[in-house]
Amino acid sequence: MSKVFGELEIFSGRSNRPLAEAICQRLELPLSEAEVVDFPNENIFIQLKRSVRGQDVFLIQSLCSPVNRNAMEMFIFLDALKRASAGRITVVIPFYAYGRSDKKDHPRVPITARLLADLVVTAGADRYMTIDLHAGQIQGFFSIPGDEFSAFPVLAEYLLAKNIPDAVVVSADLGFAKKARNFAQRLDAPLAFVEKRRVGNDPTAQALTIIGDVQDKNVIIVDDEVDTAGTLTEAVHLLKKNGAHDVYTMCTHATLSPPAVERLRAAPIAEFICTDTVPIPPEKHLPNFQVLSVASLLAETIGRTHEGRSIGDFLKDA
Repeated sequence: MSKVFGELEIFSGRSNRPLAEAICQRLELPLSEAEVVDFPNENIFIQLKRSVRGQDVFLIQSLCSPVNRNAMEMFIFLDALKRASAGRITVVIPFYAYGRSDKKDHPRVPITARLLADLVVTAGADRYMTIDLHAGQIQGFFSIPGDEFSAFPVLAEYLLAKNIPDAVVVSADLGFAKKARNFAQRLDAPLAFVEKRRVGNDPTAQALTIIGDVQDKNVIIVDDEVDTAGTLTEAVHLLKKNGAHDVYTMCTHATLSPPAVERLRAAPIAEFICTDTVPIPPEKHLPNFQVLSVASLLAETIGRTHEGRSIGDFLKDA
């Protein structure tokens, strides 16, 4: 197959370099080097250490904490690649920040998820890749082609290997019901829901009641992101009160903003399962944490995109 673009080049910002290195290891490629410097005035300077003229370039940058610095670093990196005449630039955003700001749900508020998509395009990206957006409609905010993948096949494979008896999948959010249903089908398990309500701009929501039977069951709570863990730990306590046996929690993005770690440490959780879309520093890692890598998923999709092969066929079989 003849290549439209040049050689495959992978760069990484500073937000999740271990994931970028793992992707390169699976692709048997070196991670391309760039100098990234913070000046005393907080300005970011980036210089590529090799020519990318005409090359097929992928930039990996998660928009995790510190979110705004990592976003600005991504924009500057994209501009540097564009001005260096890269043949095609694909930005890989394992975790897309501002995903909850996806609609105008109050008077006089922004749609920041759309603004972020516009800035990605303006900065120079030709394509995007991301994993488990908070809302599927965010795909439509981009004016460039791209792909959203789900980490749930990776998570499901791990849970299938554990072979948890009497398992029930519980959606921590009614808005997440469709993905939770698909996950329950994959595990051949029944589905239940936690009804919750968010008041105003409060970052936490109150878990109200359980819809479904969890009595004497081993429960697997699924969600796309765990941030302060307030809603999650409240749901865990509610499930235990309703007769659940062991409670496992599972998410794609473990952003773990304070006081998430303290809440998770105090909650009766058998195992907290997440992926490495967001790096978890050692001081936030608890003994019951299990971090699964999405490096193989991203390496395969990057390789297929570079070679012009179908990604849908791969995801269908995942």
